Amino acid sequence: MVLPRFKPVGSGKASGQVFLVGAGPGDPDLLTIRAWRCLQQADVVLYDALISPGILALVSTKAELLPVGKRAGQPSHCQDDICRRMIALARRGLMVVRLKGGDPFIFGRGGEELQQLAQANIHAEVIPGVTAASGAGAIAGIPLTHRDYARSVSFIAGQGAGDSGFDWQPYAAGGQTLVIYMGFNCRAIISQQLIAAGMPPATPVAIISRACSAAQQVFTGQLANLARLCPDDNKLMPALIIIGEVVNCRQSEISFSEPALFASPSPWLAPVERDSLWPLESVSAGIASK
Repeated sequence: MVLPRFKPVGSGKASGQVFLVGAGPGDPDLLTIRAWRCLQQADVVLYDALISPGILALVSTKAELLPVGKRAGQPSHCQDDICRRMIALARRGLMVVRLKGGDPFIFGRGGEELQQLAQANIHAEVIPGVTAASGAGAIAGIPLTHRDYARSVSFIAGQGAGDSGFDWQPYAAGGQTLVIYMGFNCRAIISQQLIAAGMPPATPVAIISRACSAAQQVFTGQLANLARLCPDDNKLMPALIIIGEVVNCRQSEISFSEPALFASPSPWLAPVERDSLWPLESVSAGIASK
């Protein structure tokens, strides 16, 4: 499958194109082939803070790398500034890749970016990625659904878990799995709120730290001691919390070694000449102006 050529959009004022690319949970081997093709053919890549060195190594040497990551409690790039930069680069006729950890449409603000690109008359395409919930559950041997234990699975943003307006009641019922993103620093409140809403304190839980990397760790226990399962150490982030009976189904954890992740990429991901995949005559003027 070959990516299409750039085509002028609408009135022709915007001749470039933006790809919102999901990089998956960290391991380069979990990228989609389409994501890899985008990285090989990009003119500029705006990447998040959680993108692994192994994935950045797959970016074309012709491309400009721009870090635009946001991390909790640290100086971060403004979302509006990121969008303005993408739009400006696309209007120069460039192939722009917005590289995001996990999947762009699952707590990745991809929807907001797509809206702003559409309003600016910039053609955009979304390349889905393995979201953190799927990647973390897989490496920990925890199925997110199981016909004996979980009829549904919910993805929840842990930020603001203590807000009075958030209703935990629907999530306290049995027969489901909760996957909580960005909840590591709020885990004590999450535990208290779910127990107060009626979830049994003995409900199995898991915290998966730095999933699909050489530094991954898995901590398991019960909801009542969620806050005490692991050290209160920001070095464990990013971390995902899985709550539900499916945690008791855990099988052998997958181990990732440093060489497999961050040294040479898989042979099939060897660099390819960009022009052999996708003629870029229509953006040559934009590249020359960089």
